[in-house]
Amino acid sequence: MHDDLIAEASAWLAEDPDPETRDELAKLIEAGDVTELSARFSGTLQFGTAGLRGELGAGPMRMNRSVVIRAAAGLAAYLKNQGQSGGLVVIGYDARHKSADFARDTAAVMTGAGLRAAVLPRPLPTPVLAFATRHLGAVAGVEVTASHNPPRDNGYKVYLGDGSQIVPPADAEIAAEIDAIASLNDVPRPDSGWETLDDSVLDAYLARTDAVLAAGSPRTARTVYTAMHGVGKDVLLAAFARAGFPEPVLVAEQADPDPDFPTVAFPNPEEPGAMDLAFAQARATDPDLVIANDPDADRCAVAVRAGSDWRMLRGDEVGALLAAHLVCRGATGTFAESIVSSSLLGRIAEKAGLPYEETLTGFKWIARVDGLRYGYEEALGYCVDPEGVRDKDGITAALLITELASVLKEQGRSLLDLLDDLAVEHGLHATDQLSVRVQDLSVISDAMRRLREQPPTELAGLAITRAEDLTRGTDKLPPTDGLRYTLDGARVIVRPSGTEPKLKCYLEVVVPVAAHAGLPAAHTRAADLLAAIKRDLSAAAGI
Repeated sequence: MHDDLIAEASAWLAEDPDPETRDELAKLIEAGDVTELSARFSGTLQFGTAGLRGELGAGPMRMNRSVVIRAAAGLAAYLKNQGQSGGLVVIGYDARHKSADFARDTAAVMTGAGLRAAVLPRPLPTPVLAFATRHLGAVAGVEVTASHNPPRDNGYKVYLGDGSQIVPPADAEIAAEIDAIASLNDVPRPDSGWETLDDSVLDAYLARTDAVLAAGSPRTARTVYTAMHGVGKDVLLAAFARAGFPEPVLVAEQADPDPDFPTVAFPNPEEPGAMDLAFAQARATDPDLVIANDPDADRCAVAVRAGSDWRMLRGDEVGALLAAHLVCRGATGTFAESIVSSSLLGRIAEKAGLPYEETLTGFKWIARVDGLRYGYEEALGYCVDPEGVRDKDGITAALLITELASVLKEQGRSLLDLLDDLAVEHGLHATDQLSVRVQDLSVISDAMRRLREQPPTELAGLAITRAEDLTRGTDKLPPTDGLRYTLDGARVIVRPSGTEPKLKCYLEVVVPVAAHAGLPAAHTRAADLLAAIKRDLSAAAGI
């Protein structure tokens, strides 16, 4: 076993084009570090519907140039099999470690395979790449990003020609092509032949951002903004300037790209502590709202003043606010969300007489809804301009929520006042999440098995009226690894995360509210129910 492992690692080393990972791997082989080598050679990073994502380092279980070259070659072979020889592939990248190298390698592989490749001019938000794929009539787009993962990670996200992310069976077909590559030496990688785009694509994206706002709407809301050490700042500032909003006050410590994300444990606005610097800036400057993007700026977080301090709005709250705003503006078309998001969107759409669709988790599914006008997911993702960007877009979402805050400001009201109105109109829809990060992935599979073998009959004293194993699919949804429990006045979904080593449980309770005076009691009741559901679900899952 030991000799086989050393032989496998040595063969990988012989083909590795990156001096850094070559050096790293050579040292592991020299030291005979079987534990570390086993971890890196226990398989290969799996190419799924999120593309690739993993920790940087040498070997097939890490993100590195060898893995990316294979992925690009597999994608190129898939595109040619689809009759797309000679088609254009657009490549974007963020400011993480190795992102520019991975983008360049991808361009070289596409060029060598007889496709045309064009690379965005510098690190830019993921939505700019999603836009460019449609705008330039490309057959595919690649974004090198690990979004809001830890600093040591990177990833590889693939869009097809409609500008939305890949879904089955394309992922499995691309994975099969990657597996068929015997040696990196079989993959032609010329030194030139691709195009580096100028700013005209970015200008076209920015021109579209104007279209998400209503002509003549108020533009008075003042914001504090953090880019969370990512690539959002310049594009967001340009979009806000075009729109005529007051210039956002920046969180200076997090304004510029830094792949080490020095001020946050996790560069995700949802993680505890990530917004502390933004809140400090808000206390100092008293804006109307705080806006944060994640590092690749496809997500948008919003915080508001609540009493004497600031609080983050949940993704479901922002999702409902944007929906209500679009309804108020007379939007038509389908409103869509994933199954883990709040059912409030369905109530808003129904009341407005608009079509409504529920999809599997992920924008790859939401973006494919026919006639989509607006889609959102509770993990801070909003698609407010599906004709321009068929994916979540943290820049246009920031514009739209700032427009809504401006409209309400002119009326002497706030985003929280509108949320109260929605609760009285549709019932208080309160959501929470029980999220368990694990070192050992078997903890997740054990919890899922336990819930399947011994499903709970009640949670928080509420009877479970329906239990669905989503691996079987439903009349409206394809199969996925998840469980859905419908309770009397509540809903729970349990699923493994698609991008991180986490088990995620999504909780929602709906408490009827007769009038505004009943809101405090409804909030208390909702908080008590959510806490009890969390406790009972943890016990049932053994986590």
